[in-house]
Amino acid sequence: MIVTTAPDANFAQRLLEESGLASPHEPVDMALVSTLVAKHYHVSGNLERLATEKDDTFRLRTGSGNYLVKVSPPDEPEAAVALQTAVMRFLEDTAPELPVQRVKLTVDGNDNVVLAAGDGKTRVLRVLGFVDGEVLAQTHAEPGQLARAGELLGHVDLALAAFSHPADRRGLVWDIRHFHRLTGLAEHTPDSGHRRLAREVFALFEAAVVPDLDHLETQVIHGDFSPHNIVVDRRHDDFVTGVIDFGDTLRTAVIFDPAVALANLLGRTPGSPWREACAFAAGYDKVRPIKDGELPLLPVAALARLTLRALLTDWRARRVPERRDYLLSHAENDWLNVERALAVPLGEVVAHLAARPS
Repeated sequence: MIVTTAPDANFAQRLLEESGLASPHEPVDMALVSTLVAKHYHVSGNLERLATEKDDTFRLRTGSGNYLVKVSPPDEPEAAVALQTAVMRFLEDTAPELPVQRVKLTVDGNDNVVLAAGDGKTRVLRVLGFVDGEVLAQTHAEPGQLARAGELLGHVDLALAAFSHPADRRGLVWDIRHFHRLTGLAEHTPDSGHRRLAREVFALFEAAVVPDLDHLETQVIHGDFSPHNIVVDRRHDDFVTGVIDFGDTLRTAVIFDPAVALANLLGRTPGSPWREACAFAAGYDKVRPIKDGELPLLPVAALARLTLRALLTDWRARRVPERRDYLLSHAENDWLNVERALAVPLGEVVAHLAARPS
């Protein structure tokens, strides 16, 4: 249970539950997955379990190609999975030039297969195209390449402006708009220095972002355009060759989409912790210009997202030890990067972001 003041204690716990993060679950049986994929997709091969945050994910190697098989956690609503699929379908239909992961239909023409998970709950199995290549997190990208990644997210957001879905207003703990109501997460961070950093970021967010939350432009966004979800090829002119994992897609402030990407790029060049983030932002702004009134909020939102991941990692690593290695592999330097980013005056960061080429 999250320890914080009421009513935010109940809000935080409910949000974690809606996000599928509040309880562990038994991994789905691989033999069952193989049987279901063969029956409903007429595809068979060798399954390899992949480490993930909350669902069960497999790489399926076949003689004719590779697929990604995903089975949602039992506490994730079917509507949330339907939203993720609908977004990919929409982009495939309306912006086919974008390298977005594709959804494979069952032999009956369905997007997924629903299976019982016990206690009256269900899980959703989907088969997606497997996007081969390196992810951005494994590469040393130059500023120009990061700008191209930012341009692609700009194109994705422009395409998604016309998209809507009955479940797109779902509650998600990763949604930056809720950050100021999750202060209780800091109680689960054992290091006092990390708690101090968290309080500093909470204060920045409360002062800079919260007053404008109700006035920010909103739409459905990718929600997790992180270096782990961007497939790249340094030999390719466009650099980005695949966009994967729409698991955090939802309707929220558009400015939070590039903020997620920036959060994941903070501190990767220790001597200039905002360098890569600013390069990405410049590319995004070139395609989808950031409003002058929202530009100062971008670095604060990025700091909030990075702090949120550090806090949730501390909380989940103790609660779900079987996923500890995966969680820590994605967040091992988060607190250090928060500290590095905070060492640069935000006024300097905003000025750099605002210095757009003429």
